[in-house]
Amino acid sequence: MSATQEPAIDLFAAFTSDRLLEIRRGKMKPLQGLTVLSGIDKTVCEDAVRIASGGIEGDEHDYTFHGGREKAIHGYCSSHYQAWRKEFPEAAEKFRPGGFGENFVTAHMNERNVCIGDVVAVGDEVVLQVSLPRQPCFKLNHRFQLKNFAPNTWKTSRTGWYYRVLKEGSVRVGDEIRLVERPNPAWTIERVQEYLHRNQGDLAKNEELAAIEELGQESRGTFVKRVAKAKSKEKRAQSGGGDAKWKDYKIVERTRQTPRIASFVLEAVEHQVNPERLMPGAHAKIKLGNGLTRCYSIVGGDINKLELGIALGENSRGGSKYLHETAQVGHILQVGSVTAAVPIASAASNHIFVTGGVGITAFLALVEAYKQINYGCVMHYAVRSSDEIPFKERLDRLGDKVLLYDKQKGQRLDIAAIIAGMPWNSHLYFCGPKRLMEEASREVKAKGISESEVHFESFEADISGDPFEVVVANREHAALKVGGEETLLAVLQEHFDGIQSSCEVGNCGTCKVTVKEGCVEHRGTALVQEEKATSMLSCVSRGLGRIVIDI
Repeated sequence: MSATQEPAIDLFAAFTSDRLLEIRRGKMKPLQGLTVLSGIDKTVCEDAVRIASGGIEGDEHDYTFHGGREKAIHGYCSSHYQAWRKEFPEAAEKFRPGGFGENFVTAHMNERNVCIGDVVAVGDEVVLQVSLPRQPCFKLNHRFQLKNFAPNTWKTSRTGWYYRVLKEGSVRVGDEIRLVERPNPAWTIERVQEYLHRNQGDLAKNEELAAIEELGQESRGTFVKRVAKAKSKEKRAQSGGGDAKWKDYKIVERTRQTPRIASFVLEAVEHQVNPERLMPGAHAKIKLGNGLTRCYSIVGGDINKLELGIALGENSRGGSKYLHETAQVGHILQVGSVTAAVPIASAASNHIFVTGGVGITAFLALVEAYKQINYGCVMHYAVRSSDEIPFKERLDRLGDKVLLYDKQKGQRLDIAAIIAGMPWNSHLYFCGPKRLMEEASREVKAKGISESEVHFESFEADISGDPFEVVVANREHAALKVGGEETLLAVLQEHFDGIQSSCEVGNCGTCKVTVKEGCVEHRGTALVQEEKATSMLSCVSRGLGRIVIDI
């Protein structure tokens, strides 16, 4: 039967056998409109092919996301393509077998009747085992020319799945696929995706999935981390530690990067065992020796050793002034919450960073990470002069991912031109001095860029305004007064325990509260327009007159 035919298939019917409609392999090459390479464009193999431990011989992978022992072969159900064509008629001609970069095309096997750990025999020689559900990446968006298409695959459980190779050999089109063993009959691909994506907070199911040995590490590791995090949180709560505790860090390195910017390496006095890797774009809340608390972007390291880049502000309120003029190697600072401030726009095909001066600290680690995993990205970086470039060696290693604009040489960063020339399905990121951010805001609005396609990372925030009154509806407390130079966040933290915050300049959304009644002057960038109808950022936004909130 041809793979293009669409017989009536009951996707919930039990699978015991199926047939290979197509076998596909391909070489790494650029997708149209991208500079990064992909192996998603595969062609049909007419003759028998050899299956080795790494998959089909001659099939190439981007090993950042695909390939390797756990992802040797990708299987996909051809019966899904009819549904995709109905749901996305504007891209109907692109939804045909091979569209998802699959190696094995079948008609009956699918996410509802294939289980993790299933052992299958293919033809007379090859034995495979189902290892993982596929995790969709941005290349699917580009493949089908549909923005943010990829999440639809796991929402509908039409991702396909991966096999590991248990026995090598040869296969050909028409070979039977026979179910040999099913060690985990309760865990279909669809049910795994339910707890991997759609219902992440069920601790019992996370524990059960973390214990399945046949589940590949990409997914199993996620469940293991969730269980560890939940138990750690429970342990802190039982010990009265709350959600976050201040920990001592020693300044172990201090380096002058430019006349205005210094880098500091802070090492935990008590190391965590097996520390989690920090998400690039994270920042840390730090309690300084002069009694002030500030948040700074993390440019490198892990939870045991944080590197920061800090500019001496012209109008410093005491934070950067203390670090530049008082803090020395050996001094102890306290670090509280570490938060990933810059959202990972995984659906974007291209990532365009625009920054100036010390604003590079918000994005440097993120650009390095994107380069490493072959994301399309470029950073436009404006400096006063060649003497004002911090972390120069790291920037040099990024090569053509960085475009420098030296004001001393008459080079101007033109935000309007950058936006006008950006490729399809791009995500914009801005961080820099007030003038750059104001220009960015004007140009983004003028070009009609969606809020979901841009991120503003601010280092400063205007928190002052008219005094207002706040009633916390879900706490027994009289109305509270917020002074003209106070923030709602500070007042809430003074009166209630467990009020969380992180960046405190309106970037991250950690301090969001629900607005029940009243009007709000919204500030900051962490809320999209729809959220502003029911929420506010307590670190920067202000009530008008009297408001009622829940926390």
